[in-house]
Formats: sequence, structure tokens, C-alpha cells
Amino acid sequence: MNSSLIIFTIIGMAVVTYIPRMLPFVMFRGRELPPFFQGVLQNVPFATLGALIFPAVLLINEGNLLFGVAGAAAAFIIAFLGANVIIVVIGSIVVLSIYSFFI
Repeated sequence: MNSSLIIFTIIGMAVVTYIPRMLPFVMFRGRELPPFFQGVLQNVPFATLGALIFPAVLLINEGNLLFGVAGAAAAFIIAFLGANVIIVVIGSIVVLSIYSFFI
């Protein structure tokens, strides 16, 4: 691949990434969305995160579904108790380390 093709590819990817982010700001400038749409858009990050994480919970350890479920349960419980994200991640790692030591 020559360098000009790489540069054009990078510029093209930047444009394609920038346009969907810029369009809502241009189209809705000065307007407010209805409350229903605001509520839907506020939940998009959580739904996306769940869709990214859930398959990994099921496939983290081949042949041992309980391993992923134990880690997810530990993360859920720690997060439910109000811990920040770093504590949730470290707590899940500790639980899975203890789990793998005994199994």
C-alpha cells in the first residue's frame, strides 16, 4: 500500500466518523427534543455497554459458564452497593481470582 492511499483512507475515516457526530448538533441547534427522546437517548450508553459486555460474560472461559456469571454477579453487587468503576473492576478480578484458585 502506498502512502497516499493510507493518507486518503485516514482522511476518509475521519470524515465518516465526524459527520454523524456533527449532524445532530447542526440539525437540532436551538431546539429541544421531546422528553421521550431525551429519555431514550440517555439510556443509549447503558444499552450499548450491556450489549458489548454480555457476550464476553458468556464466553470468557470455554466450558465454564459459571466463571463469567460469577464475575458479572460480583460486579453487579459491588456496583449496586455504590462503588465506583475502578472498585467494581478490581472487585470482580479478585472474585474471579479466588474462584479460579479453588476450581
